Parts: sequence; structure tokens; C-alpha cells
Amino acid sequence: MGSDGKPYYTWNDSQDMVRHFQKVTETAARYHIAINTHEPIKDTGLRRTYPNWVSREGQRGMEYNAWGNPPNPPEHEANLVFTRMLSGPMDFTPGVLSLQGNGKPIYSTKAKQLALYVVLYSPIHMAADLIENYEKEMPAFQFIKDVPTDWADTKMLSGEPGDYATLVRLDKNSRDWYLGAVTDEEARSLDIALDFLTPGKTYEAQIYRDGEDADYRTDARHSMQIEKRKVTSKDRLTLKLAPGGGQAIRFKAL
Repeated sequence: MGSDGKPYYTWNDSQDMVRHFQKVTETAARYHIAINTHEPIKDTGLRRTYPNWVSREGQRGMEYNAWGNPPNPPEHEANLVFTRMLSGPMDFTPGVLSLQGNGKPIYSTKAKQLALYVVLYSPIHMAADLIENYEKEMPAFQFIKDVPTDWADTKMLSGEPGDYATLVRLDKNSRDWYLGAVTDEEARSLDIALDFLTPGKTYEAQIYRDGEDADYRTDARHSMQIEKRKVTSKDRLTLKLAPGGGQAIRFKAL
């Protein structure tokens, strides 16, 4: 409200909103309340002073696939890794396994939706689809149940801005590693060394990959294969990503 008691409008990044977010975060800190801001100002480093400001939006999130015109393109997430993600944790609201946004198809595959939990970091993650949609996708939903929200280590294995990105992250509370890989509209085959795994240890690779016919442009965007294999740090994997696709892997220490 303005000084005259009437409502007024301002930009999200205006000085008024900067003061507003500062006040909210300081007040929340006094009461030990965590903040995950939506429609925020950009991350400026204040979360080091106020660690209760744990995450925020601040990009074209998954919601733009419902009302964006145009919706997010297939290269969007591979761009965010090299741009928005550099400033701090990002609440993207991934995991829409129905691949529908307000009745419109999302430019993604099912495996890519799982990979986003690893590729895009936020210590507060959301399962953004409807419950009844997850009830139809329980094998894929297992990865969402397993994947942590915070990490002890992160390594980027490969990537090019706007083209593709492959990251692995180590769970803070176990010896398990998680891999996420995403691509743009191009299909890709990525050769990955598993030398980030602990030498001498055996892992079960729980792989969620694009099906052979997967393609973000067709109904085959739902095509996904789940498989398991034993691996060690001496092994290599070939990640085959469909157009608009991705791959998610849990390396469970045995």
C-alpha cells in the first residue's frame, strides 16, 4: 500500500521490493523461519548473512510450461546451469511426469524431468505434478523418493551452455552418488567416466533413461527405460539422450 492507503504496483526488482525482501528475511531470521521466495529479486549473496534464505525462484520456472507463450524451450535447463544457477539455489519445481502443462505438452521427456532434480540445485525441492499422476508413475516416482535435496560434493562432467549438461552429486548422508544429464532439442550420446566413485567400491547403478523412441516432439516423450547394473570407478557409461531428453542415475553404494 502507498502512503495514501491505496494499492500501487512496482517491478519485482524495484527498490521497494529489495527493501521488502530484506525486511522479510531479517524478520524471518529472528524467528528461525526458512524462506523459499517465489517472484523474488535475484540472488545477491545475502543468503550468506541470512542462511535462512535457503532458495528462491528467479527464472522462467516449470510453471511457464503451463502459461508461458511460448513455453520453455528444450535448451532452457541447459542454459540455466550456466546462468541463473551460478548465483545460488534455484526453485524450479521439477518432476512433472505427466509432461502436461495446462493441457499443453511440455518440451521434455520423462527421464529429463527426473534428471532435473540433480542438474538444478535447491535444498528445497518440489514434486510439482498432481498426486494422481504420480500414482500412475510409481516406478519413475521412486527416483524422486530417493534423490536427496542437499549434497556433500558436486562435479560437472560435461556440458556446453544451451546445449547439454551432465552433473554428479554426492549425498550428504550416504556414499551414494546421483547423476543428472539433460540436452536441448538435439539427441546426444555422452561417454562418461565413473572415476568420481570411490575406488575399490561396487555400486548398483539404478538408471532412468530415455526409451529408444523417446522424443519431446511426440507422444513418445513418455518413453523411458529403467535398468540396473553393477559398476565401479573403473567403468564408463554411454548416456544416450533423446531430443529434449535426459538421464537420471542413482549410484547406490553396496
